[in-house]
Amino acid sequence: MESSNSSYTDVIFDKEKKIIYNVLAQYNFKITNCTKFKNVYKVETTEGNLCLKRIRHGKYKPNNNAIIIQQLIDRGFYNITKHYKTKEEKSYVRSKKLLFYLTDWIDGEEGDLNNIEEVILIVESLAKFHLALNNIDTSNLKLKSNLKNWPKIFTEYLRQLEKYERTINNKKLKSEFDLSYYDYIQSMYHKGMVALNLLNTARYYKLSKHAGKAKILCQKNLYSQNIIKKDDGYYIIDLGNIVIDLPLIDLSRLISKLLYKKAFNWDFNKVKMLIEAYTSINKLDKKELEVMLALIVFPDKFWKLGKKRYTKHKAWDESKYMYKLTKLIKYDELQNKFLEDYLYYTSQFY
Repeated sequence: MESSNSSYTDVIFDKEKKIIYNVLAQYNFKITNCTKFKNVYKVETTEGNLCLKRIRHGKYKPNNNAIIIQQLIDRGFYNITKHYKTKEEKSYVRSKKLLFYLTDWIDGEEGDLNNIEEVILIVESLAKFHLALNNIDTSNLKLKSNLKNWPKIFTEYLRQLEKYERTINNKKLKSEFDLSYYDYIQSMYHKGMVALNLLNTARYYKLSKHAGKAKILCQKNLYSQNIIKKDDGYYIIDLGNIVIDLPLIDLSRLISKLLYKKAFNWDFNKVKMLIEAYTSINKLDKKELEVMLALIVFPDKFWKLGKKRYTKHKAWDESKYMYKLTKLIKYDELQNKFLEDYLYYTSQFY
């Protein structure tokens, strides 16, 4: 499931090894070797390599994983890791307080999120994945809803930014961080208000209500380690945590991560390429694009830093606070231009 060039240096001690081999004995495979990598085990068998995953709670996760994967395969979506059942047709094995389940091991490497051509292919794979998830039978799934009242959340965050502004104003002695943070509150607040207004005009509540009623699914944990590149494409793995939410959440979170990378640097033209790659396969309308923009541009990192300083009073020295603030505010003008370009782009839709 990781790069074939990775070195598996984690030691499996005798007690742990005994547990692992007792678990593997519940499956119909002849085991030739087992090595540990981070929190998973690479299991070599006479029929190929498998991945044994270990979790501490949530038996619904392997059950969900098994059901969703089988339905996706039945729909012709194969770029996922097959889930194997035990000899007794169970989707996991319990060993004391631990749960184990077995999937394919993908001998590949993480997708390169600094390569625009590669990210386009990843986004296209994500669009195909979301299409395949549409209308799957959820009757036997135990699903959590990840739908959030973003307008209410954003309103509260903006209220807190106002509070931080008052707090700084009322300080007789202002630190370098206080002055620098204060200088950018209005700019960040403006972006937050634009995001809030977009949610309120883009029928977010209607989209959210429909997603909850129809049990529309998204991956939720779309990190680079869950996107594995192999010769025949990109594999999306770890489906046990799939939740009820808008699929655009997956895309907006991916784009949000990319924008802080040097290769993207809040360049809307590159994001436009990703949006168009996605919508060429799975259509997004104007309102959905506006919700995405709201989630991308809201200054949550700036708000979080203010919360650490003025609410939680986290005991960092001034240099650490300034380092984190400088990393955020250097993007301010780029974010403003990105917001302007994105809004113009959505204005072309009807």
